[in-house]
Amino acid sequence: MQPTEPTRQDARKQRGPLWAAVSVLAVFGGTLAAYLPALHGGFLWDDAAHITARSLQGWDGLWKIWFRLGSTQQYYPVLHSAFWVEHRLWGDSVLGYHLVNVGLHAAAACLFALALARFLGREGVPEWPEWLAAAIFALHPVCVESVAWISEQKNTLSLVFYLLSAVAYLRFDRARGRGWYALAFGLFLLALLSKSVTATLPGALLLALAWRRPGLSWRRDVLPLVPLFVVGASVGLFTAWVERNYIGARGGAFDLGLVKRCFLAGRIAWFYLGKLVWPADLAFIYPRWSVTADWAWSLGSLGLAAALAVLVAVRRTCRAPLFAMLFFLGSAFPALGFFNVYPFIFSYVADHWQYLPCLGVIALFAEGAGAAAEAAGAAGGLQGRVARVALAGAAAALLVVLLVLTRRQSSLYRDVGVLYSDTLTKDPACWMARNNLGVHLMEGGSLDASIAQLEEAVRLKPDYPEAHNNLGNALSRVPGRLPEAITEFEATLKIDPGMAEAHANLGIALVKTPGGLSAGVAQLQAALRGDADNPEAFEARFNLGNALARLGRWTEAAEQYQAALNLNPESSETRVNLGGALAELGRGPEAVEQYRAALRIDPGSQAAHFDLGRALRNVGDGNEAIAEYLQALRIGPDSAQLRSSLGSAYYRQGRMDEAISQFRSAVELEPGYADAHYNLALALLKEGRGDEAAVEFAAAGRPRP
Repeated sequence: MQPTEPTRQDARKQRGPLWAAVSVLAVFGGTLAAYLPALHGGFLWDDAAHITARSLQGWDGLWKIWFRLGSTQQYYPVLHSAFWVEHRLWGDSVLGYHLVNVGLHAAAACLFALALARFLGREGVPEWPEWLAAAIFALHPVCVESVAWISEQKNTLSLVFYLLSAVAYLRFDRARGRGWYALAFGLFLLALLSKSVTATLPGALLLALAWRRPGLSWRRDVLPLVPLFVVGASVGLFTAWVERNYIGARGGAFDLGLVKRCFLAGRIAWFYLGKLVWPADLAFIYPRWSVTADWAWSLGSLGLAAALAVLVAVRRTCRAPLFAMLFFLGSAFPALGFFNVYPFIFSYVADHWQYLPCLGVIALFAEGAGAAAEAAGAAGGLQGRVARVALAGAAAALLVVLLVLTRRQSSLYRDVGVLYSDTLTKDPACWMARNNLGVHLMEGGSLDASIAQLEEAVRLKPDYPEAHNNLGNALSRVPGRLPEAITEFEATLKIDPGMAEAHANLGIALVKTPGGLSAGVAQLQAALRGDADNPEAFEARFNLGNALARLGRWTEAAEQYQAALNLNPESSETRVNLGGALAELGRGPEAVEQYRAALRIDPGSQAAHFDLGRALRNVGDGNEAIAEYLQALRIGPDSAQLRSSLGSAYYRQGRMDEAISQFRSAVELEPGYADAHYNLALALLKEGRGDEAAVEFAAAGRPRP
């Protein structure tokens, strides 16, 4: 009896576990190879607002992430809980965050293969068309922005939960087990609380059910999805409210009527489809279109409507393109222009907004390739084998091309300056890129280049308050340009009177000008009238404390330093300054406590050792005071004031030779230091060296007592 040829299902079972393992390893390996250039890229743009802030790093930070609106840039508590865990594991090391993002992207690609197989009604291990779809998604350059930008972990993490929820729900649909439904619902909540665009999942599941069946049943198919639709819509609307009221997605830049929004949606959809099919000239920030309600702008929407009409008409012959388009448009709907999102002020499109929607088009292409391969195989003979080899070669070539393009695109993320320079090469009028590049250059100390970029940003967008504020910051760091900086801060506040950071910066600048101390205090106080407990208020409180100290308002200064420490308990400098205020208030033991706390944080702080020595001397602990002065001298031996204070401590203990030695070192370091000359004269006089003492009294300009 001759052995029978194994069926397709049998072959799939035979290669199941090994095939899956090899495919998963290939996807992860290819993804890592594609994103190697970006792994050491630094923090970018709003990464600092996503990487866990100091005030959220403790255990109470988790409570704030979940239950205090405004503690994080957006209310995505699952995402920020993940960032919280990651920060506890590796702090601010960028490599860890990049590796997590790459791993999540690869995991999402593998789950895409599994979810696509379940969508098509296949059980067991996904077949090669599904793995082809996974590989295309993993290596497509439109995904680079989502994977190489740390902030966009919201995309990769939410997609993992989205796809897990989809797989669990499709399992529920087959077995009708309550446990699967509960699991799907829970995973959907995790996806929503990572990024709310995943609210489109119930619609995608409805499409999957429509694919499986000739007709939908209200009780069997629609009713179980109603809770998901309700929760998804609620979270989506809440996110839109947060965008408007907390992030600032309101004002003239968002005043688009319904007609313009419909026209905009058509152009956005075709833009994303074009970049997906031909990923050329990808940019971190694309030019912002000027939307008009004329016939030219209507072409995109009319073309989209016509394409949908054609797909509906041919659905009985081939329904896959219609389902892919419906998935694409439904998943992209939150970013098609009907809802205000803050980035619309500089661009209506971004690669990371099509991270989820692109799955539908990629699935259509991969399954189409699978159908073509099956047709070639069914033809048999040499011609069929050649066709299958050609299809396999074309698929491999496509993946190689995508890998090369993604490596090239991800390499831009190795350096923030390179990324923004690339953006400006493609769009020199991008004021946001100029603003961000200016900030990057300022942080790197290239002040002239920074000012040039920020001045151009202000010219391109005169009503953008952040650009004026950043230009003011850059100018304030250049000697002699403080008046120009003040002008920029004032311009910022004319545009946005409630901008706390600008009030604080203006206050700091005014404090540095002759006669501007009181006005500076008023501006710093204005900076704290809003959310004074925000972590960003630390600098304002610290500088307000310094200004109040200069005015001799020690009680108020101490209050501000203490409030600053509540926001950042690990600030050694703040504890030193608080100690100084407490010492001025006669609270010596409390001052000593603050200096010791400062040294636990920063044992190498010369100021803390010096001030602790003075505080100990004042409370009568001379030996320990001398020990602190000596430690301060080991850190920096060239301080005349420190040597004079050490000399005074020796003088109080009757150690005249050592006192004289320190006083002499002080006057050698600073010949015009009158107090050191006077103290040296007293020590010499006590030793009976009257002639030498007379010389020092004369140098001090003070008579002999």
